[in-house]
Amino acid sequence: MSTLHLFGIRHHGPGSARSLRQSLENLEPDLILVEGPPDAAGVIEQVVSPDMSPPVAILIYAPEQPQQAVYYPFAVFSPEWQALDYGFQHQVPVQWMDLPQTHQLALRQQLDQQYEPPEVEGDAGNVSPESSLPEIRQDPLFWLAQAAGFNDSERWWERMVEQRSETTDLFPAIVEAMSALRLEMEKDHPLDLNNNRDYREALREAYMRQTIRKAKKAGYEKIAIVCGAWHTPALVEPFPPAKQDAALLKGLPKLKVTSTWIPWTYERLADRSGYGAGIASPGWYHHLWTALDQPTVRWLTHVARLLRQADVDASSASVIEAVRLANSLAALRDCPTPGLSELNEAAKTVLCFGEELPLQLIHERLIISDRMGQVPDDTPMVPLQVDLQRWQKKLRLKPSVTPKELSLDLRKPNDLLRSQLLHRLNLLGIPWGRPTFSRGKGTFKEAWILEWQPEFEIALIEAGQWGNTIEAATTAYTCDLANNAANLPILTELLDQVLLADLPDAITQLMARLQAEAAVASDVVHLMSALPPLAQILRYRDVRQTDTEVVAHVVDGLVTRICIGLPGACASLDDDAAAMMDKQIMATHSAINLLQNQDHQQMWWMVLKQLVNRESLHGLLSGRSCRLLLDGGQFEPSRAAQQLSLALSLATDPTQAAAWIEGFLKGSGLLLLHDQEIWQVLDQWVCELAPDTFVTLLPLLRRTFSTFPVAERRQMGERVTQGVVETGLQGWDSEVLDCDLAETVLPLVAKLLGFSL
Repeated sequence: MSTLHLFGIRHHGPGSARSLRQSLENLEPDLILVEGPPDAAGVIEQVVSPDMSPPVAILIYAPEQPQQAVYYPFAVFSPEWQALDYGFQHQVPVQWMDLPQTHQLALRQQLDQQYEPPEVEGDAGNVSPESSLPEIRQDPLFWLAQAAGFNDSERWWERMVEQRSETTDLFPAIVEAMSALRLEMEKDHPLDLNNNRDYREALREAYMRQTIRKAKKAGYEKIAIVCGAWHTPALVEPFPPAKQDAALLKGLPKLKVTSTWIPWTYERLADRSGYGAGIASPGWYHHLWTALDQPTVRWLTHVARLLRQADVDASSASVIEAVRLANSLAALRDCPTPGLSELNEAAKTVLCFGEELPLQLIHERLIISDRMGQVPDDTPMVPLQVDLQRWQKKLRLKPSVTPKELSLDLRKPNDLLRSQLLHRLNLLGIPWGRPTFSRGKGTFKEAWILEWQPEFEIALIEAGQWGNTIEAATTAYTCDLANNAANLPILTELLDQVLLADLPDAITQLMARLQAEAAVASDVVHLMSALPPLAQILRYRDVRQTDTEVVAHVVDGLVTRICIGLPGACASLDDDAAAMMDKQIMATHSAINLLQNQDHQQMWWMVLKQLVNRESLHGLLSGRSCRLLLDGGQFEPSRAAQQLSLALSLATDPTQAAAWIEGFLKGSGLLLLHDQEIWQVLDQWVCELAPDTFVTLLPLLRRTFSTFPVAERRQMGERVTQGVVETGLQGWDSEVLDCDLAETVLPLVAKLLGFSL
């Protein structure tokens, strides 16, 4: 006669795992049924591979819709992992018994579309994804925790279960507690099959019972059932009629899925990652599993070692004192052994000298931990994953979840290949590497921060639709992006990335699209936005030995069309549009200077001179053009002062004049400090303003002067307070100075500059 042995566990708990392992050793079952996906039956035997190192996860996904995916993570202290390990070591059959993901993923799609489940006993009606559970059903264990004097279920479960060592009588108590809890809760909050979560849980438990019935029918006598503690009451015999479970499961939708193993991390196992069955302290749980003797001493020793690595004093005597304090706190709180809270308090008091900052380091490096697992090389993978692994081995780039700095010298072949691989992955939406600074004039250097995330595995599977190698997939993907690009700036930015990634076929396609788009583009702003990336490509691409002749041809056409169309594009602009155009003019000016092409520069100077002389032009743009011409040596200081004088004449609207000053001076006040003629023109204009007009213009002028560095504004203030007028090469002439007149101006100028006298 078949007997069922229920082991209700927490999905990631060292106490549950240790008690389960001991219980299985004593029971010697004929069959082990584990809560997990039957879809992964084909990869279950890899658990015993010597190259398999937790934390790892089963990844189940739909090959035709890779975004439809689910992970089943395991740590070495996960009870399910220990059940699998025991089964394979003792040649005991192990089977998954949860509702297959072929149904669960399909249900997820249909429930989002108001899926109507099949009729069962008491029609379930329409399942609503938006319906919510009562608060108590979201954390039912809180009732038990509260009854035991705890303020949260997490601390209660850890104290009562996870800190135990090899307690085989634990599991009958868990079944009894969960049965009572579910019975009481369902009196006030009965199951609602109209609820998304309740419906899915009912399906899962029905499938588990069906799996158990099949095992009993197959003749297994001692059946060990390992599942989440909450499910155990539903698996206690006698079961509901098999016909009822079959009716509930009948007609479920299906979605073709496949499964594989992927490396996982303790960071992703933590509840702060958003993982539904996450735990608060995976690194601490790993310690509880591995430190079989003196866990308190060993933990605080790890803490001291970590602090010493961070240049924080942590002597052996301090560790001894911290151990004593932790044990004392545990005794005062009636705990059998110090828990994580006691250890943290002891570490903070003794080893961290009461400071919070070192505790953050302890939390990240020890309590959470940066441990990453490993899977065997023969694990089923899509071709794109295999190609990436080949490149990782060839270029000696080992994936790690710990951020790692990488400095590349692009003159070295291996570093150049590394750079190209990282840029290709970024194009595919797999940001394994993040550039830490933009490329500068030293084009042979690149710096990256490498940080691998488990989610990149599913991103690789999704990208597999574009090709079987990294190069082929990136080329196909970027060509598709180019064909669908909406404007020139997008194309030029994409071209910059493709050149960095060294994708010759994609470059050819992109340049054809770029030339075709540039030939018909009429928006001058788009043309100006497209120029800076192309200028970067021409100026800083020599180290990559990229043929940029075709890029130069496109740039020639862009500069010509910008210079022809810019005056018309600057006409009749309001303040916001003028501010945006000002940014475009500055970016275009920088790009043309970067190109160092005399023909381009001559055309640019000509168009700026046209802008300076246009009467209807917004003052911001006219002033900016004059300043660029002055800085570029195209205007003498006297000519600039003349333009300033005209812009500030009484015939000019004061608001327009203030905008002209903003464009002319914005970003640098050195011109005012070193050019006496411009200073005098501005000073005279301010003095002649009517009081009401000055008050109106003051915010505009303050905005301009606020862009000057503090040191420049200080010098201007000192120059004003001294009441001195510089008279050129003749030095300072006190005889022509009217101090009384100067003092009347000082309050206004000081207010303009933001100083108080």
